[in-house]
Amino acid sequence: MSNSDTQTKQIICVACPKGCRLSVRQDGDKVLVTNEGCKRGVEYAIGEMKDPRRMVATTVRIQGGRHPLLPVYTASPFPKAHIMELLALLRHTEIKAPVKEGQIILDDALGTGIPILASRDM
Repeated sequence: MSNSDTQTKQIICVACPKGCRLSVRQDGDKVLVTNEGCKRGVEYAIGEMKDPRRMVATTVRIQGGRHPLLPVYTASPFPKAHIMELLALLRHTEIKAPVKEGQIILDDALGTGIPILASRDM
């Protein structure tokens, strides 16, 4: 196996407040974590290498609301590689008031099965 097949990264785990520094080496589909602080750190590192995800919070336009923009968020962490595409979609999304906190604004964002929810009543 050549060195181009392996990838090593230093990451800081955010699974808990400790913020452990992890050395993560990926060799194909295999992920090896060293300096792990706990089991959650290992799970976080593997997920970060194989399928990094982030929570997304932004706004969409709303007609007939108290304010021109409604804050929204993803119901669960969203694939990092598609966040810019999601933001572009939401930039062109407009809904009508009234809206309740937790209401689904977009049911299946970019085919991921992750809904976009309203952060507040308006």
